[in-house]
Amino acid sequence: MNKFAFHSTGLAIKAIYDMARARVNLHDEENVPEGAVIFAVNHFTRIETIFLPLHLQKLTGVPVWSLADDALFKGFVGDFISEAGAVSTRDPDRDKLMVKSLLTGEANWLIFPEGRMVKTKKIFENGEFVIDAEEGRHRPHTGVATLALRTEFYRERLRMMQKKQPKEYLRLLELFGIEEDELRLDQTTSIVPVNITYYPLRARESIISRITGSLIENPSTRTLEELMTEGSMLLDGVDVDVRFGKPLKVRPYLKNPVVAWDIASSDPIGFDDPINSREVLREASRTLMQAYMTAIYSMTTVNHDHIFSLLIMHHESDYIDPMDLKTRAFVVSDWLRKQIGIHFHTSLEDSQSHLLTDDRYEKFSNIIEVAELKGVIRRDEEGRIVRTPELLSHEGAFHTLRIQNPLMVMANEVEPLTALIDFMNLVAREPAVHIQRRIFGLLMEKGINDFKRDYEAHFIEGESKPSEIGSPCLLKGDEQRIGVLLIHGYMAAPAEVRGLADELQRQGYWVYIPRLQGHGTAPEDLAERRYLDWVVSVEEGYALLANMCDALFVGGFSMGAGLALDLITRTAGAAKVRGVFAVAPPMKLQDYSSRFVPAVDTWNAIMKRLRFDRVRKEFIENHPENPHINYSRNPVSGIREIDRLMDQLAPKLGVITIPALIVQSALDPVVNPKGSRKIFDRIASEDKEYRLFNFSRHGILLHEGCEKVYRAVVEFLDDHR
Repeated sequence: MNKFAFHSTGLAIKAIYDMARARVNLHDEENVPEGAVIFAVNHFTRIETIFLPLHLQKLTGVPVWSLADDALFKGFVGDFISEAGAVSTRDPDRDKLMVKSLLTGEANWLIFPEGRMVKTKKIFENGEFVIDAEEGRHRPHTGVATLALRTEFYRERLRMMQKKQPKEYLRLLELFGIEEDELRLDQTTSIVPVNITYYPLRARESIISRITGSLIENPSTRTLEELMTEGSMLLDGVDVDVRFGKPLKVRPYLKNPVVAWDIASSDPIGFDDPINSREVLREASRTLMQAYMTAIYSMTTVNHDHIFSLLIMHHESDYIDPMDLKTRAFVVSDWLRKQIGIHFHTSLEDSQSHLLTDDRYEKFSNIIEVAELKGVIRRDEEGRIVRTPELLSHEGAFHTLRIQNPLMVMANEVEPLTALIDFMNLVAREPAVHIQRRIFGLLMEKGINDFKRDYEAHFIEGESKPSEIGSPCLLKGDEQRIGVLLIHGYMAAPAEVRGLADELQRQGYWVYIPRLQGHGTAPEDLAERRYLDWVVSVEEGYALLANMCDALFVGGFSMGAGLALDLITRTAGAAKVRGVFAVAPPMKLQDYSSRFVPAVDTWNAIMKRLRFDRVRKEFIENHPENPHINYSRNPVSGIREIDRLMDQLAPKLGVITIPALIVQSALDPVVNPKGSRKIFDRIASEDKEYRLFNFSRHGILLHEGCEKVYRAVVEFLDDHR
């Protein structure tokens, strides 16, 4: 291998990679040992052959060479990948070169045990690894294991001959073309299983495919498919999760007496000479192959595309309600986060409440749009997802399945994760009412457990309120199952709106009061939160009630009123939501000092970065109307988050068309009535009402006269229930 050419080509590859938008995330790098390493990697794209060695070399500090399909070694591309450290699978000297480089530590190796790219990702059938290839299905190759065993066989033999048979030792050095000072007998050979998962996988025409298509006369279907798929991945951006499994040591396999006899034999052994232990080593290679294949595919990074693909394919009906599909995906995502040994994409780490509201991250809509474009599904007049069974069951051509049927490709990829497949089958066929009960139970338990965890983590003796003040609360109503999601305000807790909740329960309503993250614990907890955390708390409360009640209303006080309106802007099409009420929504704050919050917040961020903690002003003293509920210290960052919440809400108020009630205190010392009136004016509802009460306090849901506000809310709900 020409070291100068290898280095120069590596720099060129790095320059190309830096221009790409692929995001490579390495996991469990600590599993890569020192010494001679063979990386056994699943093979889906050409990208792995070119870019993965770059990351592996950076990780190990040792050049990484790879085996590549002989078809690639033609013209400019062949010269390029040769200089990048790729060796053709048909090179007659490849095995000897590989063993030599591992014996000397000159290079580690990247090898694909499938033999070629598995574009269909079909590698598992009836509990066994069977590779789907263009020429037909076959078992995974044992080349990785064979190479590792041969390397360690000769390393052990060289070590033994060095002491007992110097002539044979020198002959072996000459056989491999190794100088004595290059030999690394102190090392050992390991196989490291590696899994690469791409997300999202979207094949479309890209600038790469257009340019290359114009340069190649009559490009083949295979070439066009690869350019479309991999060009899109590079240019549009794709997450590439690379996971390293526990290293497999091969030296223990040489302890067999027959193998040990051959290692110690005084007779000269050529590189391809038949030896007595050949069958023993072949069996060992098959055992090792099964071990690294199992490890590789157990590390697949599960993502939303996998979940939705499997649910669509395994659903008991050909006509699927989109919300039904999303609720089932929510159940699966919750199960995934509780599993040990199943890896999942970072987008599944947090609450998936967005699936049950507005799909704001487009995890559902993206895969559905692709599937619809490919004709794998369609939408009927009612908006239901309609499967086309012939496409879902047809595997298509090997080189075009990534384009024709991405759902099947995604489903194939996770087939070896048998625990996931079993659970997905269960969820896909479970009656919808059972799924709803599951979600209700999951979210009820989550709300309580999240509060207990945060309360214990942030409790301050003498400052934190009793736990019953901050715990989320569900009040059961009558058999009509009409629910009210009631959201408390800033620096407060569910106890703040408990009086109104009790009155609503007396009127027969089911009421759930979620605990907004950062509240009911300590000011330091609130200082760490962002308004999107509060949005998630509200969404989870909404999903809890929506899966228990036949109809519901959403309302809140102060900041909770803003969050209620925000939720309605994102669930405007939900048939169950009958109305929204907002008590003292904070579009415009009265406190003059609040105008300086953005500057103070910026100052704090700069001082934190400079580690000048003593000059930061993170809290403002608070004198609440309800000291038994509210914090006595107000985090500056929290006020800033209220501003951000209301700023993004203001332009969306026009999408609210359901019945609405705005309630305001005329002499509110915190929220300017002009702001709540502006909210009322911007709401597009034809049926809307503005109620102004002559109170001189902000907290009008507690203390004298609060019954008047309760009555106004109850009248509004009764009019629209």
